[in-house]
Amino acid sequence: MLRRGAATAAAVVLTVVLAPAAYAEGDGSGLCEGASMYVKVCAQDGSRASGTSGSGEGEGAASTSSADSSDAPKCTYEKLNPQPPAENLAMQEGKRQGGTGAVYRVVCPDTGRIGVVWIPDGTDPAVPAIDPEVLARQAVDKMKLAGPDVASPRAAGKYTVGVPVWMWVNQSATTYGPNSASATAGGVTVTAAAKVSKIVWQMGDGATVTCTGPGTAYQASDGMAKSPTCGHVYTTTSAHEPGGTFALSATSTWTITWQVTGGGGGTGQLTETRQSQVPVAIGELQVVR
Repeated sequence: MLRRGAATAAAVVLTVVLAPAAYAEGDGSGLCEGASMYVKVCAQDGSRASGTSGSGEGEGAASTSSADSSDAPKCTYEKLNPQPPAENLAMQEGKRQGGTGAVYRVVCPDTGRIGVVWIPDGTDPAVPAIDPEVLARQAVDKMKLAGPDVASPRAAGKYTVGVPVWMWVNQSATTYGPNSASATAGGVTVTAAAKVSKIVWQMGDGATVTCTGPGTAYQASDGMAKSPTCGHVYTTTSAHEPGGTFALSATSTWTITWQVTGGGGGTGQLTETRQSQVPVAIGELQVVR
């Protein structure tokens, strides 16, 4: 995850998709392994950076900085070449700060964080006192996100082989979203917004159904029709399953976007999953003669 230090000027962190580039943790060699379109300036984040610079100047020069804290995440910084266009938000942040500098791509393999940051000339990447992604996760914790509130199928319901089952969930802030919360530390506030982006239904009979919405509530007027948005048809009875029921599970994926106010700004995205389980009894179709 990207870290911003008091020793550096405020730096904006933006989560973006960039052209592929290999990353390498600083190993003291002053080199970055792997080919890339970027001129690399490598640094290993720590609570206090001190390091050595490569002998070259300008493009092609590489430097590594070591960290006193072994607990600090290791991040690699790569100077983008060419630099982003003027309308890029990181470039705009550099213009706002004044002076000279460049936009770097930052990769933190320990945390999976990828982003870009403006770094003033003559300043080594350093670890900040405040990590915006940590604040984002604190904000998520405040939301008390839970698994799907399954409305159908019901544990008390009785369903039949060959008859369409409609799956849908009740929507609330904690079980489906939208939900939002903020966390603050040291003048930096992160606001996170969360909403379920999909629900994966493991039906218990070996089938998996993925639904990108809450599902559609069944009405008596729907008769034997299949759900238009989220449904399943059982082809076997659950009579021989433990307890006489299929063990259905519904796993929701929460997509969470966060934004920093104060401390230079920045945005990012997280995902969380939550699960609920429901026993579903499926009986044989009874034929009346």
